[in-house]
Amino acid sequence: MLFIKKTVAAGLVLSLGIGMSCVLFAESVQKKSSNSEKSVESEYLSDIDTEIISSLANSDEYDNKLVALQYLKEAVDGGNTSDGIVAALDKLAGDGISSQARTNGRVMNNFPDIRREACLLLGKVKTEHAKNTLVSIAVADNEPMVISAAVRSLGEIGINQNDEVIDAIAFANRRNEVLNPTSSLALEVLNAFETLSPTAENKKTMIDAIARIAVDYNYVTPVRQKAYKLLKQMSQSDSSSKDSKDSKDSKESNESKE
Repeated sequence: MLFIKKTVAAGLVLSLGIGMSCVLFAESVQKKSSNSEKSVESEYLSDIDTEIISSLANSDEYDNKLVALQYLKEAVDGGNTSDGIVAALDKLAGDGISSQARTNGRVMNNFPDIRREACLLLGKVKTEHAKNTLVSIAVADNEPMVISAAVRSLGEIGINQNDEVIDAIAFANRRNEVLNPTSSLALEVLNAFETLSPTAENKKTMIDAIARIAVDYNYVTPVRQKAYKLLKQMSQSDSSSKDSKDSKDSKESNESKE
């Protein structure tokens, strides 16, 4: 009788164990299936979002471009810098300049404030591609507010191979100081030069541009003062680097003699 009870109890435990395993297995399968469905859904929605953003960015309507910028800001702030997002930023940054929509000879998509915001967002992408787009905007655009944004973003990205970016910024500033000297643009140029200075291979172009800002009374006093201060900082930095190099060369020479 005792043996029978034990056998029945063991059978119940086994049945409960099998039942519990089946339940856990079913929950696991359901969870995996749910996660898979969410992943597919997320990817699908992301593709749709990119298509919507692209459509809005390519529209000739100002309001549609504003909405596109809102989506793009959320995407970039969230770490999404996919090809579709960057392509939409490229489009908006060059709208009215590199790509024009005309009606009866009139440019219909010239919205400087849209270009400005797109340039600022490209500064957060921080890639070689973003840098190239911003260089093109800086040298081609004719609106100081847009050029200022492009220059600021170039400073934030910090890429300056072969002084390409420094030369582009200096060119943009030179053109605008002749046609339309603007203190806000000059300030962004100084800030960018200050950031990029350690990457410069030849500082002459940069120093010439800063010196012209320092003595140009078309610019407000604080901007000219910053230019003087930056020249002094660069002079001290160069002097310190030269002293360090001379000291290193002297030390190596003495060690060689010993």
